[in-house]
Amino acid sequence: MTEMRADAVVIGSGPGGYVCGIRLGQLGVKTVVVEREQPGGVCLNVGCIPSKALIHAAKTYDKMTRSAGEMGILVTSPPSVDMKKMQSWKGGIVSKLTSGVRQLLKAAGTELVFGSAVIERGGSDGHHVAVAAQGEKRVITAKNVVLATGSRPIVIPGFDIDQKRVIDSTGALDLDSVPQRLVVIGGGYIGLELGTVYAKLGSKVTVLEALDSILYGMDKDCVKVVAQKLRKMGVEVMLGAKAKRWENHKDRAVVTAAGKDGEVTIDADRILVSVGRRPNSENIGLDKVGVKLDGKGFVVVDNQLRTNVPGIYAIGDVAGGMLLAHKASKEAEVVAEVIAGHKAAMDVRTIPAVVFTDPEVAVTGMTEEQATEAGHKLKVGKFPFAALGRAMSVNDTDGFVKVIGDAETGELLGVHVVGNGASDMISEAALAIEMGAVLQDLQLTIHPHPTLPEAMMEAAAAARGEAIHIVNR
Repeated sequence: MTEMRADAVVIGSGPGGYVCGIRLGQLGVKTVVVEREQPGGVCLNVGCIPSKALIHAAKTYDKMTRSAGEMGILVTSPPSVDMKKMQSWKGGIVSKLTSGVRQLLKAAGTELVFGSAVIERGGSDGHHVAVAAQGEKRVITAKNVVLATGSRPIVIPGFDIDQKRVIDSTGALDLDSVPQRLVVIGGGYIGLELGTVYAKLGSKVTVLEALDSILYGMDKDCVKVVAQKLRKMGVEVMLGAKAKRWENHKDRAVVTAAGKDGEVTIDADRILVSVGRRPNSENIGLDKVGVKLDGKGFVVVDNQLRTNVPGIYAIGDVAGGMLLAHKASKEAEVVAEVIAGHKAAMDVRTIPAVVFTDPEVAVTGMTEEQATEAGHKLKVGKFPFAALGRAMSVNDTDGFVKVIGDAETGELLGVHVVGNGASDMISEAALAIEMGAVLQDLQLTIHPHPTLPEAMMEAAAAARGEAIHIVNR
């Protein structure tokens, strides 16, 4: 056993952990980041980055096969999909980014150690973190420990993941062939993003959602646009349908689901289970040192990411809230500054979220329902991409921008975008809400033409009855 000392130990190197390690190093805090698998965590290796690579590849193929002809681009022979080559291309992107994480940590003076970490005990000299790897053990003693252990997919009864017939998001990102029939259990953002990929590549996709809506909790008008596009792609969405069991029939799997009209069976080559994620808070010694968890296993923290145990912090998915990479990264910077003795706290008015379906959905701030419940009288403006020159010129006019403002003060409360480029437009809205902008601020800001963000300006104007390129209502 070897022993070492540090000022801080970060357990996990995902978009929370590695960012925390880099920032701590920049602030002169001697830090060790512990990772049991690959630098970059779920996001870089089996989540955000590889999924967006496949989404882009599928979108490119879809445009070639479905809509290129409308623009006069004629594909004279049918295009085909080489999944192995696509996976290799995706893997190259992941490799570049993960190697970049290693270099950035090194440049910041932060040490990266591989192994499984467990907090063994606390003491007057600091917390003792044991790291086991390949039969060897080292103990790191540090005053500060940051939990950045992330989350993993929830497994439902009767659908144990074998990455053969029954796969999770990790398995779905690693398929070397396009399944003829894919059943997706769960109509949340991960299930729909991956389901859309394989629908575009040729799979017959069926989505089973136990609730009465896909993308539950998001703006209902945005959800309608996504649902319409899914139907156009031939994706069957069964709402109020709960997956009960499945059987292997040699050449196929047969899924049984309980729906509104009784049980139904669906043939599938693969079954993707995507019903949410749970925190990685077990088996890391939190019970030994008394770190408080909530009823779902998330670590309880305050606005400085402190747990109830002095010197132990938690960030990212394991700390609950919105399970988003950019939220984890922001928390990472905050906690690094807290540890370094700076005045810092999570003080945000809004955290934007993006769903990379087709069309994309991007949201920040309140929905109409939330704003009304909060006591606001509303002014709502919508501008459709169908009326936007740039959207027409790229042959992608599904969707709209919706802005929600307070009718009395004009304060911008929420922005909801569904359509091509939504992910690239939402940051403007998040900045506006953070700065306390009013509707007129968006309206009076000159937006370049022809661009998609012009719809943001027009929607704000529409909320005030002053839109130029649509009839005001």
